[in-house]
Amino acid sequence: MIERHHRALFLLLFAVFIIYGMSMTIIGATLPVILADFQWNYLIAGFVLGAGAVAFFLSTFAGGYMVQRWGAKPTILFGLVLDIIGLAFFAMTPDPLTNILLSALIGVGQGAIEITINWATLRIDDKNSGRPMNLMHGAFAIGAILGPMAVGALIHSGLGWTYIFRGMAAVFVLLAVVMVFTPLPLTAHASEQESGPQERLSKHPAYWLSFVALLVYVGVELGVSNWVAEYFVAVFAYSPAASAFLVSLFWAGLLAGRFGVPLLYKGPRQDAVLIGFSALAAVAVILLSVLGYLGPQPLTIEIGRVLVFFAGLGCSIYYPAVITLLGKCFPHAQGQAIGFAATGGGIGAFAFPFAMSALSQTWGIRAGFATYGVFGVVMTLCVVGLAISVKRAGPPAAPEKPR
Repeated sequence: MIERHHRALFLLLFAVFIIYGMSMTIIGATLPVILADFQWNYLIAGFVLGAGAVAFFLSTFAGGYMVQRWGAKPTILFGLVLDIIGLAFFAMTPDPLTNILLSALIGVGQGAIEITINWATLRIDDKNSGRPMNLMHGAFAIGAILGPMAVGALIHSGLGWTYIFRGMAAVFVLLAVVMVFTPLPLTAHASEQESGPQERLSKHPAYWLSFVALLVYVGVELGVSNWVAEYFVAVFAYSPAASAFLVSLFWAGLLAGRFGVPLLYKGPRQDAVLIGFSALAAVAVILLSVLGYLGPQPLTIEIGRVLVFFAGLGCSIYYPAVITLLGKCFPHAQGQAIGFAATGGGIGAFAFPFAMSALSQTWGIRAGFATYGVFGVVMTLCVVGLAISVKRAGPPAAPEKPR
């Protein structure tokens, strides 16, 4: 799946993406204890989560240009350093403003890391098969599982839950040091340095559909991940320690899909698989929302846990498959195309949790969570349109091979 001369680099990026995945989910996993210990309401929590999301989408938009101009190594090191600083000090004080600023700093770093790894993985995938991208995003799912599990273990053991943030910062320091001494030879295609491709991108429907698709998808994915723990505490009377493991269950579903699909499916109809998995996610989140109105009965709780897994499984290949379709559609403007699409994802990561907190504060968490079911349908319709648009555009000219 990965050519021999790219394997060492792929493994390093894989390791970075694992820790990156942990950093994206630990705040949501600690949300119940943060609300209790810091005496925050849902609105304050929404501002903290939203600050990181705003910074993330601004960073991803800029990152598409940064990685083309600076190169992959400076861009990813920039992101690692900012995440180290943010995670080292996050939740050291209950002051909302301090944590909002630190969350924003973490978001900027995460955006730079996200863009660099996606950009590099497209260049590692010489055949445009999409399998390395799915595998790479499996690393994200591994981290997203390990983060909440570590939070749950810390809460259960009685140790300070804030240690998870300091530990993450320390691991990022080690990865940054390794990155400094590791060659990262991938470069932008010559045509990506020119202004022409940028002007043509906006005329292609896939450019805008990918933006909307990731906006809705990332909002649903991170929204469910950030709020499913609190949802089970408030609706199904779960304990905070047990609910943290539900976040891991959601990401276990993503991991199963991101490893399973590239290993088990080698056919050409990636678009059809994407649509099917997206529909699965939509149905699972809708049913989970319906169960919330039935109350904390033993059967509904058991079914709810299964649906959390299937929601993750349905979400599993959405992001990497959309990025791969973009890579095929815009082989000589991948940095700009990915940056713009990822910006949509960042806006979704901001808008959806904030809307969730506002709805939950006013109408209750059941109503807030139900919005994710509605947008699960929307994200499925988006990829149907994207698949049609890419197919009508026809096969692109072959991109230059990575150097």
